[in-house]
Amino acid sequence: PKEGIRHLNYLCYLTNSDSSATLSVCLSILPLSVCLSVCLSVCLSVCLSVCLSVYMEVKSLNKRASGQAFEVILKAPADLSPDRPQPLFSPPKKDLSLEELQKRLEAAEERRKSQEALLLKQLAEKREHEREVLHKALEENNNFSKMAEEKLNYKMEVNKENREAHLNALKQRLREKEIHADEVRRNKELQADLSG
Repeated sequence: PKEGIRHLNYLCYLTNSDSSATLSVCLSILPLSVCLSVCLSVCLSVCLSVCLSVYMEVKSLNKRASGQAFEVILKAPADLSPDRPQPLFSPPKKDLSLEELQKRLEAAEERRKSQEALLLKQLAEKREHEREVLHKALEENNNFSKMAEEKLNYKMEVNKENREAHLNALKQRLREKEIHADEVRRNKELQADLSG
């Protein structure tokens, strides 16, 4: 078995700790349980060394037949991720000349003026829009009032014409009745004269 483990260690080194290749070669030399435990320990040690190399430093102290000893040195928190932003502290301030200060003040004044002009422009546009909306509403109201008035006038005119036509028809009927009544009276008088 010791010779088999030595061969297995050599095979793991050659295959660069590829577990599938190590296991397939290992099965031809050692029993299955020994192969699996050795391959697992080799793979875990390689994975741990790769993963932990980012956060800690591992030094091998000595090798013995019974095992191997390691010294684990944790890295400082600042070394953990160089991409991480550094703690906030103000950068050293450089002395500005009077001209640079004047330029900065002028630039700030220009920005303030442009923002103020933009705000005034937006307010003017908003007021103009409000005026247009109000004017449109007044026009629509006036149009509605005119149309309602025209409709009412038309209805009143139609009612007046209908009333006049109805009155004329009544007058005509009354005339016809009077004419008929006169004829009936004349006929009665003629009959009375003829019979009498």
